[in-house]
Amino acid sequence: MTTIDRLTTLEQVLDGLMRRYQERVPDVGKIIAAMIDKGLITAPEQIENDHIAFRTMGVPQLGIASLERIFLHYGYERRDAYHFEGKKLNAFWYHPPRVDLPRIFISELRVSDLSPEAQAIIHSYTDEVTHDPVDDLDLDDGSQVDAFLHKSLWHLPTWADYCRLAEESEYAAWVIYNRYYLNHFTVTIHNLPTGYDTIPTFNAFLEQHGFKLNNAGGKVKISPDGNLLQSSTVAEMLEATFAGGEKHPISGSYVEFAERRPLEAYAHLPAHELRREHRREGFEAGNADKIFESTYSDQTGRRG
Repeated sequence: MTTIDRLTTLEQVLDGLMRRYQERVPDVGKIIAAMIDKGLITAPEQIENDHIAFRTMGVPQLGIASLERIFLHYGYERRDAYHFEGKKLNAFWYHPPRVDLPRIFISELRVSDLSPEAQAIIHSYTDEVTHDPVDDLDLDDGSQVDAFLHKSLWHLPTWADYCRLAEESEYAAWVIYNRYYLNHFTVTIHNLPTGYDTIPTFNAFLEQHGFKLNNAGGKVKISPDGNLLQSSTVAEMLEATFAGGEKHPISGSYVEFAERRPLEAYAHLPAHELRREHRREGFEAGNADKIFESTYSDQTGRRG
């Protein structure tokens, strides 16, 4: 398969991810509608997607080692590693094969760092996966990959197991229910019209329209170099069906926003000349650590 064909397949996979994500996260459509109403964009396709993120379980046959194979096949390149000690997570980010495509961020729970009880609960589900499921995929078949990224590999969890995991790791509980489901996408802010092209001003726009923002570590998360600013909405609670037909509200997903400021060597360039390569790249562990909490109960409880 040629590079062009692989990029076409990748676009099909990304479109499938975004379609289902928008169906599951009502805030996406509401934010897009508000941006169109204000004249910031004229169509959803004009939104620049800074990155998309996935959450995984660090167990044999799964986790980063499995999921990344899909995106490496399409030309993504693995970049920096990140470690979140308090949340017991590892992560990598991946550079896209084309500048108009989103970066990818994949995190993984260090299951072996949890209590024996929590590990046993997780393995009671993930042990149903006896080999790397990506081995069974034709990665050049976009529809097959799209379907894989939205199906469950283990049985529906019980509400009791979900609650027990949430006591120790809300990340673990989220993943045991959602598996590879796309966790969030990120709206690029810095190329929006003047007055809405910074995180603080865009946050103000969001709050004027009634969106609740994650305030863990402050509503504006800023990297130490001051060149990567991020914020996010608080995930909405959605009704989920558990084993036995039990229904309970659990955290869905959220929308993230990113402002990448010019690197010092390019700070003199006028805004219309700035390109992706002129701006701050990569991610920031301190920012991401707080963004993770957009699905945590301390934040979701604020939506009211």
